[in-house]
Amino acid sequence: MSASATAADTRADADWRPKTNPWLVAIVVTIAAFMEILDTTIVNVALPHIAGSVSASYDDATWTLTSYLVANGIVLPISGFIGRVIGRKRYFMLCIAGFVVFSFLCGTATSLGQIVIYRLFQGFCGGGLQPNQQAIILDTFEPKKRGSAFAVVAIAVIFAPAIGPTVGGILTDSYSWRWIFWINIPIGILALFAVAALVEDPPWVKRQKARMIDADWIGIGLIAIGIGCLQIFMDRGEDEDWFGSGFITMMFAFAMVGISGAVVWLTTVDKPVVNLKVFLDRNFALGSLMIGGVGAVLYSGAVLVPQLAQSELGYTATWAGLVLSPGALAIVVLIPFVTKVLMPNVQTRFIIAFGFILIGCSYFYSSLIVVPTVSFSTLVYTRIFQVLGLAFLFAPVSTIAYTTLPRALNNDASSLFVMLRNVMGSIGISLATAGVTQRSQTHLSYLQPFMTPLYEPYVQLEQRIRGTMTSLGYSAAQISRMLPGEIYQMFQGQAALLAYRDLFVYCGIAAFAVIPLTFLFSPSKAGGGGKGGGH
Repeated sequence: MSASATAADTRADADWRPKTNPWLVAIVVTIAAFMEILDTTIVNVALPHIAGSVSASYDDATWTLTSYLVANGIVLPISGFIGRVIGRKRYFMLCIAGFVVFSFLCGTATSLGQIVIYRLFQGFCGGGLQPNQQAIILDTFEPKKRGSAFAVVAIAVIFAPAIGPTVGGILTDSYSWRWIFWINIPIGILALFAVAALVEDPPWVKRQKARMIDADWIGIGLIAIGIGCLQIFMDRGEDEDWFGSGFITMMFAFAMVGISGAVVWLTTVDKPVVNLKVFLDRNFALGSLMIGGVGAVLYSGAVLVPQLAQSELGYTATWAGLVLSPGALAIVVLIPFVTKVLMPNVQTRFIIAFGFILIGCSYFYSSLIVVPTVSFSTLVYTRIFQVLGLAFLFAPVSTIAYTTLPRALNNDASSLFVMLRNVMGSIGISLATAGVTQRSQTHLSYLQPFMTPLYEPYVQLEQRIRGTMTSLGYSAAQISRMLPGEIYQMFQGQAALLAYRDLFVYCGIAAFAVIPLTFLFSPSKAGGGGKGGGH
């Protein structure tokens, strides 16, 4: 390219501004991403209904989740390349349209095979929404306004998982499980027409053309094997007894081979499908690590609290979801304060450090309130405390990660950024669920020696239960037969509560462990542009 052409391109890049209000662009692309994020959590509640409707077991029905996560995880890191092949706006619109079509088909499914296949294609379409949304926002807003723009993204990413179980429970209980998919149709159609009218590709994006014939098929294959098998390993591991299962062990081996092979290949080939050199930028590498931590905290907490409410406290799915919802509303209120007041005046790394401190303290506090008699209001306030720290993390981390990154790398960077958040979220969920099971067994083994007539409190417990059962009309023979099982069930409940306390402590320790890394970020405030970071 000649020097005059390069200079003309540079001037065109510098002069470019979106034709429509950037905030309208941010809202419409976030609506599409919100729809996809909501769908990943809303389905969980409806699994028993789906299983019954298609005459499948609950375990088999969970493949509707696994198939989506596998397809979604494969597409995330390569979405930047696909956007370069067919155009980012066109790709974003195709993803929305495809997501709507397969949402409709999921709602019409009459067999497990149908819904698993439809969910697989829905995941392929949904995988392109979040990274393209983030890349569009990065290119639409100048660096000093990105913090506020990422507040919109944060509200969607944090709010959607929190209200998903509640919305899913209401739709399933009041109408049918099919409506958890059909609700996407009007939202998706609205987003599709809005994106067509308001979003445009900037000149530097239009110049980044790629041809499918030049695709890095080896890189794509390694990513598909690595991420796909990793998602299956994490999603199915708990049900299949982890490394006690040959299938799960094989998935783990394939995942390690695929991921390590992809890293080696993508760092050595001339035209990789996704450019891993973005991680040479210190702020982006640290930001990706932090957003992974945010994803793990966000999704593990969103699983632990309602799981505790349902399995140990007897809440319905809808009420367990309502425990999460007020925390999401608190985030919506607090994020504008963080982006408008704190970020322009306080170094971003200090805000991020405070966010992790707040999360660490909240999880240590959470471990103290886990008792059999904990009230609904206490759970709600505890969850609000847990998520408040996220308001100080998502927008600041997303903003500082791109401050020194050339904007030509925004597409690949956004793909990897979102992928790490989602993958770490899946890992967080897997570790949380496996941790509850493992710690419950450990605590039960500690409690079992006390189940003996030689231990006075056990004798007193037996007497109380005998008295209660006698008053209910049970005979002495029935009581003698039922009593050991009743007491053992009580011990199991106590062991499970202790396990949840342990998991909350572990989450707190993990949050505190990240804090020293936050000070490795550059000492900047929101609005500091980087190399090519502005318009």
